[in-house]
Amino acid sequence: MARSASALRGQILEAALDLFAAGGYRGTSLHDIAVRVGCSKASLLYHFTSKDAILTELLAPAGEALAALDAELDGLPDDRAVTAAVTGYVDLALRFRREVKVLFQDVNETTAHPALACVPELADRLTATLAGRSTEPKRLVTAYMVLGAVFVTCASDVDVPADTLREELIRGALRTLGGPSR
Repeated sequence: MARSASALRGQILEAALDLFAAGGYRGTSLHDIAVRVGCSKASLLYHFTSKDAILTELLAPAGEALAALDAELDGLPDDRAVTAAVTGYVDLALRFRREVKVLFQDVNETTAHPALACVPELADRLTATLAGRSTEPKRLVTAYMVLGAVFVTCASDVDVPADTLREELIRGALRTLGGPSR
């Protein structure tokens, strides 16, 4: 039975995300993706003009979700913003766990990708919110620690149930930031 174009496109994206997460963006070829999907390279290139186009489609939703979190945090008072930032960031990192792993494996190449052009500014804003919008060195350092720790933890294959992982990431981040640890 022939696959529909949309089904094949979805399978290509799913296979690419799995392969990028396992072997890195640079370590995965279009041929690898085509083999995993069971299609020809020509068929893959019909749907995506390049490996970069696949990466763009995979990373764009994460960038959009980060922008949505930023907009949500923007209107919150400082006392509520830190907890909302921690919870929102942990939820994003867990929701896009494989994408985070792709970013972590080839960090220089993937974080400079055009699909993530807005991420450095959004990450700076998230860090500022995690710091309670303070410029105090202690608060800034702990905010960067939380940003990095959640990222690295979600990029790792931690063998912990998802709900426990989420709860502990939030609890640990809030404790690190000096706030309520639930």
